[in-house]
Amino acid sequence: MQKEYRLRRNGQFRYVYRKGKSSGSREIVLNFVRAPKMLVGFAVSKKVGNAVTRNLVKRRLREAFKAEMPLLRTGMYVFTARENASLADFQTLHKSMRYILRKQNLYRSADEK
Repeated sequence: MQKEYRLRRNGQFRYVYRKGKSSGSREIVLNFVRAPKMLVGFAVSKKVGNAVTRNLVKRRLREAFKAEMPLLRTGMYVFTARENASLADFQTLHKSMRYILRKQNLYRSADEK
């Protein structure tokens, strides 16, 4: 994913956690705030596993989001991995991500394109 779409600062993450709407699945939680530009961040705590495992989960989440990005509304997205994310493969994480995005109605409709 390109750098221009990444949330980087702690303040940005805190803003999304404070103001955003949240929904989750077994593997991941999504916090979302409407914004004019699309920004996304991924949070994986040490509960998920060691550094290798956490980075693997982040890479999988980034790749899954990259596939969904053209179909989504603009805003600030923060995906937080739960402990079960370390046991899930890419297909499971991608399926969970699509489920949460549909649940929060974040896909663009035909007239928004």
